[in-house]
Amino acid sequence: MSAIILLSVLGIIFGLLLGYASVKFKVEGNPMAEKVTELLPHQQCGKCGYPGCAPYAEAIISGEAEINLCTPGRETTMLNIANLLGRAPVPLDAEVVLEKPKALAIIDENRCIGCTLCIQACPVDAILGAAKQMHTVIASECTGCELCLPPCPVDCIEMREIPLATSNWKFPYPLLNTVGRA
Repeated sequence: MSAIILLSVLGIIFGLLLGYASVKFKVEGNPMAEKVTELLPHQQCGKCGYPGCAPYAEAIISGEAEINLCTPGRETTMLNIANLLGRAPVPLDAEVVLEKPKALAIIDENRCIGCTLCIQACPVDAILGAAKQMHTVIASECTGCELCLPPCPVDCIEMREIPLATSNWKFPYPLLNTVGRA
């Protein structure tokens, strides 16, 4: 019985210490970087040269990266970021200008060997499967970033264009939400 009481008291003490430490040593994020992150498309594709949208936003704020590197966001995102930060718009990178239609990764389940390399490469966890088992793509989660294509050793993944329809069309990111902000 004394062991239970001792462990309970220790649990309470450590809980209070952790609570105090979380308040005392709280790390505040950069509010401007958070606003820039909100404007990015959240595809985590890495095509900008950064491992995700938040690190790219941090690099923009710190001056390490230009505002024109977001391939999925294209010109709309660049203009929104320029408007938010009060910067002049920058011509898009040549790779960004090439607008590709939205696509979805499709795995040929008959050819899939279950290597899990595509699962490891997917930045948004849109691929399900286990080692030595076939994999499949969760269509609603796939951003079409194409990062699963290069690691596939049997080329069983293809990108299929998603035809534009009223059911899947979205207004290009928060352009209207940033008009007039400085």
